[in-house]
Amino acid sequence: MRKGIAADLVREGKTMQGHALDWRKRMSDTVAYSLLVYTSLQIFVTLRTLEGTGGSMLPMIALVVLVAGVIPMFRHFERRWETLGDAEAADPALRASFRRDQLATWAVAIGLPFLLAAVFRVLVSLN
Repeated sequence: MRKGIAADLVREGKTMQGHALDWRKRMSDTVAYSLLVYTSLQIFVTLRTLEGTGGSMLPMIALVVLVAGVIPMFRHFERRWETLGDAEAADPALRASFRRDQLATWAVAIGLPFLLAAVFRVLVSLN
């Protein structure tokens, strides 16, 4: 039932909290939170794999490179939405496009650290 109420509010151009719908802000929030999750997962998943190779600075350098490398990808998702005008930003018809970009952003944020950890494990096992 809650999903039905949320869908009705989006059709009316409002959020569950009664605020005006703004896809720009929602995508900006999505990008910010997903970048935090991505960085956290990089620290706890990928760095654990790299730490086994010795006491070098390689894991920290790898973290900086991996986080810096993903920021432009996340900005790509955000840029599309920040160019919307005020009327477009509140258009409920953009919900499907927003949801697609939101899911892609979260898929990258959650999936990429695990993919990179698997690649690093394979590379370490080859040596």
